[in-house]
Amino acid sequence: MFRDKFWVSLLLTVPTLIWGHMLQQALGYTAPRFPGSHLIPVVFGTAVFAYGGWPFLHGAMRELRDRLPGMMTLIALAITVAFVFSVAVTLGFPGMPLWEELATLVTIMLLGHWIEMRSITQAQGAVKELAKLLPETATRVVGDRTEDVSINELRQGDIILSRPGARIPADGLVRDGSSSVDESMLTGESRPVEKMRGDKVVAGTVNASGSLRVEVTGTGERTALAGIMRLVAQAQSSRSRAQAVADRAAFALTIVAIVAGVLTLGVWLYLRTDRPEFAVERMVTVLVIACPHALGLAVPLVVAISTTLGARGGLLVRDRRGLEEARNLTTVVFDKTGTLTLGEHRVVDVATVDGLTPDEAVRLGAGVERDSEHPIARAIVKSAEERGQRVPRSSRFTYQAGRGVTATVEGRQLAAGGPNLLASLNLDLEAPLGDAVERAAARGQSTVYLIEGNRVIAAFAVADAVRPESREAVRRLHDEGIEVIMITGDAEPVAKAVAQELGIDAVLAQVLPGDKAKRIEELQAQGKKVAMVGDGVNDAPALVTADVGIAIGAGTDVAVEAGDIVLVRSDPRDVPRIVALSRASYRKMVQNLWWAAGYNIVAIPLAAGVLAWRGIVLSPAIGAVLMSASTVVVAINAQLLRRVKL
Repeated sequence: MFRDKFWVSLLLTVPTLIWGHMLQQALGYTAPRFPGSHLIPVVFGTAVFAYGGWPFLHGAMRELRDRLPGMMTLIALAITVAFVFSVAVTLGFPGMPLWEELATLVTIMLLGHWIEMRSITQAQGAVKELAKLLPETATRVVGDRTEDVSINELRQGDIILSRPGARIPADGLVRDGSSSVDESMLTGESRPVEKMRGDKVVAGTVNASGSLRVEVTGTGERTALAGIMRLVAQAQSSRSRAQAVADRAAFALTIVAIVAGVLTLGVWLYLRTDRPEFAVERMVTVLVIACPHALGLAVPLVVAISTTLGARGGLLVRDRRGLEEARNLTTVVFDKTGTLTLGEHRVVDVATVDGLTPDEAVRLGAGVERDSEHPIARAIVKSAEERGQRVPRSSRFTYQAGRGVTATVEGRQLAAGGPNLLASLNLDLEAPLGDAVERAAARGQSTVYLIEGNRVIAAFAVADAVRPESREAVRRLHDEGIEVIMITGDAEPVAKAVAQELGIDAVLAQVLPGDKAKRIEELQAQGKKVAMVGDGVNDAPALVTADVGIAIGAGTDVAVEAGDIVLVRSDPRDVPRIVALSRASYRKMVQNLWWAAGYNIVAIPLAAGVLAWRGIVLSPAIGAVLMSASTVVVAINAQLLRRVKL
């Protein structure tokens, strides 16, 4: 709207300037004369006021109706005063009409608003662009055949075919096939994620290599993509303390501008009784130059950009106050299971004898356990795979209830099990294995033994494995001067072992889920600003109690109601990234607010004519240019937030 009105108003302003007195006097030319030519500034100036000025007049009526006068009120008052005065002069009142100033003022104001709205729309619309990532059609599998259908026709339970290089049209579960999928649009992680039977896939992500058959679990508004867009919209509409400060400042500036404008009019009418148009010009310039556009844009534009940056990097801001408060954090409390750890068992330590390497021991152990369904057996197999080992096939597999398993692997008769298996075979541990078992027991970890013949050749400590990213997350928080605490329901030896490995400052162990919120309150009572990082389910009370609640590991489930920020990835390194984004956003807000306020401290007196005795006088058009320029400076400064490295 502002763009279209700007171009039309610009065309109407050109003849107003050509046949007006201002340019003719400045450039020393005489415009062509013909019957009625003297009315061109009147007609075209009135057209600009009525057509181009209507958005400001309408906005002013809305502000006054809401009893919140602001920038629209000031602009409307300025152009109305200029219009009424010009009409009065045209009808015979002594003075010089302001048709050129009026037309130029409205046109420049429209240009400024167009630039402002374009900046805001680009920032707020960046995440909505994600919706365009969805393909328009999908290939649905029906029996032995396939059919191309609109994604609107997909229903839960449908089976769809995703070919290599195509975008996945709906959320779902892989039922057949394997592939790597580019999920960067959701998590910000550029590395493709391997998908196989039973794994979740998300609408809008790119199937990179293989063919997948996917059972649809969510379409339309029930997709992860739609959930992300809802969270971002919620964040951008929620209010923050900085926004409240800016709103109060803008309201105060409006009152100051009106009072200053009236005083300016009165003073100049008294000082220059022969130049009423000069007094009106000064009043109009004050009203225009003091418009709190920059103040109005200072915070919303930073918020729009920061929430968009966060969403693109897998940080979904539900409440802006949470993001704003993150810069003040002194303590971050991590839940252990599933947050700092994988929430799955792995081999965390290996002891061997006779020169057997740890990797080889894990490989042989995985071969023995390959056909077992026991969780610890699966942990050994998974550990071997993550070490890059090819798990060998076994034969003559036998399960002994309560003891363990035996099998032949690569011609070697092996057994694997716990202490009961050792006792049943009446075997003793050699020194290096005994020391490893004692270390595992001290940390509250389970031990599995690998036996060949009548000898124990390896011992595996099995526990909930620490995430590879956790150590770096703790280090980054320490670099920012933030204390790190771990809270868990596990026994103290287990918790302390993890804390020692990661360099965590303090441990709160054996804490029931219902008591976590109480522990957060105790930390807050010590004067600490606390963030709670948990999985968003059993940690919900603590997430709500904390100054900043961060739900980690949400994956595709973005409908997390507890907490202020949702992390799409199960990566604790995103927590220091939140702090970095919060601090960078706050710096930009403060810079913009100081600029907007400082500009008006200088601009209002200048517009009022305090330097008129030195020949320095600003016209309303120049005032509009300066006001628009201040808005552009704020917009550009906010855009620089995109360059911040998180």
